[in-house]
Amino acid sequence: MPRTNFDELLKAGVHFGHLKRKWNPNMAPYIFMERNGIHIIDLYKTQAKIDEAAAAMKQIAHSGKKILFVATKKQAKEIVATIVKEVNMPYVTERWPGGMLTNFATIRKAVRKMSAIDKMMTTANYKSISKRERLQIDRERAKLEKNLGSISDLNRLPSALFIVDVCKEHIAVAEAKKLGIPTFAIVDTNADPNLVDFPIPANDDAAKSIEIIVRAMTAAIDEGVNERRLDKEKHGDDDLDNLQDEDDDDNENDGASKKQEEEEKTDRGSRRRKKD
Repeated sequence: MPRTNFDELLKAGVHFGHLKRKWNPNMAPYIFMERNGIHIIDLYKTQAKIDEAAAAMKQIAHSGKKILFVATKKQAKEIVATIVKEVNMPYVTERWPGGMLTNFATIRKAVRKMSAIDKMMTTANYKSISKRERLQIDRERAKLEKNLGSISDLNRLPSALFIVDVCKEHIAVAEAKKLGIPTFAIVDTNADPNLVDFPIPANDDAAKSIEIIVRAMTAAIDEGVNERRLDKEKHGDDDLDNLQDEDDDDNENDGASKKQEEEEKTDRGSRRRKKD
């Protein structure tokens, strides 16, 4: 069953592209025609791409992994934040922090700092410091919350990114590509669909267009999460135990590798001392 229908996409203005002179030639397969100097997107191809992307997102959600939504443009911020919260997925709607993926450890430190401030606020020491110091701490906490609050539960790199406007979020696209993270994106006629793994040709400026596509994605995620929960109830904790065993094996292998490295270093040191 299709995630959306042609009439819904038409009413939402999903078919409106950019001016002809601003087009990207790689979008040619998705352009239906040109009218009054504006490119019109083929909604049948948009519908097919929405279904393809939704099926892949459902599979990722079913495996228990996280999908990071990125939408910092004005008309997409509130829509994405509101809809994505419903499925408990992380999102970035403020400025994209450079190195968020490629330097993820540093971002996690900032998130931990936010948690440390929260703990400090509950102690007696916090109440005893001066009003000026409390104000500085509150401002720092508010800044961290604004930029990183929506990804505070993201303990590891996301398994995929969903992006609104690949031109605006080119840094996020580049970081994901560098790390081999799959990318889903709304791609307008002025963008290159080859930059992402699952392009959805659509109007990325209209709020209604963004909303209808994001809702289709989150609906697929919700289905995947619910199916995962049903599978757990059906099979019990056996699968979880097996998964835990695999994790333990990985940890043991990591420990063995570290031990081997230490032994090799010791051997090298002994050989050097003998030569001396």
